[in-house]
Amino acid sequence: MQFSDLGLNDAVLKGVEAMGYTEPTPIQRDAIPYVLEGRDVVGAAQTGTGKTAAFILPMLQRIPKGQGVTALVVSPTRELALQIEEVAKTAAKFTGHRVTCVVGGVGYEPQVQAIRKGIDLLVATPGRLLDIQRRGDLKLNKVQVLVLDEADRMLDMGFWPDVRKIIALLPQPRQTLLFSATMSSDVLRVIGSTLHEPVEVSVARQATPVEAIEQAIYPVDQLQKNELLAALLKQHDHWDRVLVFSRTKHRADRVQKVLEREGIRAAVMHSNRTQSQRIAALDGFKSGRYRVLIATDIVARGIDVEDISHVVNFDMPGHPEDYVHRIGRTARAGATGTAVSFMAPDEMPLLRDIENLIDQVIESRDLEGFAYRERLIPDVDRNAKKVARTVFGGRVMGRRSGGRGRRR
Repeated sequence: MQFSDLGLNDAVLKGVEAMGYTEPTPIQRDAIPYVLEGRDVVGAAQTGTGKTAAFILPMLQRIPKGQGVTALVVSPTRELALQIEEVAKTAAKFTGHRVTCVVGGVGYEPQVQAIRKGIDLLVATPGRLLDIQRRGDLKLNKVQVLVLDEADRMLDMGFWPDVRKIIALLPQPRQTLLFSATMSSDVLRVIGSTLHEPVEVSVARQATPVEAIEQAIYPVDQLQKNELLAALLKQHDHWDRVLVFSRTKHRADRVQKVLEREGIRAAVMHSNRTQSQRIAALDGFKSGRYRVLIATDIVARGIDVEDISHVVNFDMPGHPEDYVHRIGRTARAGATGTAVSFMAPDEMPLLRDIENLIDQVIESRDLEGFAYRERLIPDVDRNAKKVARTVFGGRVMGRRSGGRGRRR
């Protein structure tokens, strides 16, 4: 199937060509016709499968020009909002629509000036959008299409009160589109009343990692994680573009300092960094100036970088769905990739939850020559679907863990 088979007009097809697409991805193939029909759509697809184009392309074909903001895309993070804006502007070069983005962390007045010049499609984070609207610098009474991107992440981050306020400002009837890597029942319960006979488009089992990703666990003492990461990077030169996930901002900063001391170029992205610092870090990572980018989950959804060779879970994610989102940063657009996770003894229950979600047992590995301290090694014959006991030095600790383990 070609994009021309989906009902897109010539102007939008020129945008497709400019974006480098040759044929539609499954989510684009399945969602675009419904969006063109004006249907409400709930779209779930793995990260890196072209969700943004799946709503931007048909939306630009549907909305008018020169009538004010008729399309609104709400995103949970600044980085993701800016990347959506980039895709929309590329396509809009040929349709003639005006696109801008409003996010927190940058100057208020330039964003307002862009709105006053006249725009058709607005991409925004919830807080800045409501701020501009409250000050009387934005009218939303002509919005015909609303997109909630990464809807599950907005729920996790506590944005739903703001999202409800935004929805209350919009006219009815309108078209509402929800797109995300996973679409939880919590999201649908919260937003369901605003949808009108929605079509569900899911191109893969929800929360299933991309098949091309090689996954491994490195059991290690909590205090040795920095040392292990540096050793892996030094031993494996082919780890040339590595995204590292840290649970906290302070931990991310410490990891960056350790790597820099070891002569490994690394940058950091988290919410304490200014917008200009975050853009510089991401641009440096894309260009190859930095071999490693260390990020927290809050900003990670906006990281859309091609050719990430490895994803490292420096800390095991607190929610198994986050594991899927994290490792989906690699193996994008049909490429292969590797995801490794450092697992301290107290993180064994998190491994169980992840393995139950993805329905597979993740291989455990060691770094040859590394002087490990005492740690917990998962048994190779553990069953991801069963809750087993973990034994610490012969003492049973209960049935909360994710598999039998042994100290060594």
